[in-house]
Amino acid sequence: MQFYDEHILPHLINLACSNKPTQKQRAKIVPLAAGDVLEIGFGSGLNLPFYDPSKVKKIWGLEPSAGMRKKARRLVDASLMDVEFIDLPGEEIPLEANSVDTVLVTYSLCTIPDVVAALQGMRRVLKPGGRLLYCEHGRAPDEDVHLWQERLNPAWRKFAGGCNMHRDIPALLVTGGFDIKSDERMYIPGAKVLSYNYWGSAVAAD
Repeated sequence: MQFYDEHILPHLINLACSNKPTQKQRAKIVPLAAGDVLEIGFGSGLNLPFYDPSKVKKIWGLEPSAGMRKKARRLVDASLMDVEFIDLPGEEIPLEANSVDTVLVTYSLCTIPDVVAALQGMRRVLKPGGRLLYCEHGRAPDEDVHLWQERLNPAWRKFAGGCNMHRDIPALLVTGGFDIKSDERMYIPGAKVLSYNYWGSAVAAD
């Protein structure tokens, strides 16, 4: 599985996550990032073109996959943004507490094994007044679609590098210690089991 995870899966994920509807979602949320930014699940760098260089000082790109970091290198080298990779799992964030202005997470909460621990880590590194910006796919509101998500998820996780179709994103954010400030949801074009999207912003709960 190591060959698949490092050499095949990065190309499949990049293809799946770079379609037009998903790119439109990125365009809604990534430009809101400002200051020192921690991007969780940097992947192949698909968010990089959507950052506003006039607002962002530095990007810490947390990406545990060597294959994904290798794929991202071309975009990072061509960018004027200051990007530094962190290659630890999403649950481990080797930054100081209260050290970043923005945490950005797009299409990654579906995959992190201990997602609540990861969110607690994101909360820890946010400065007072900082924001978590998110855009994720997850649990569909229609019961028939959700039932199919439940049925297909075990096989999908094995094929898609641990991705879960059916996580309740807002509930996870709250459990991880965040207050949601904006919350938008809709199906985007694509297979319904994978296309219900949540996006918005959150701050550390008191």
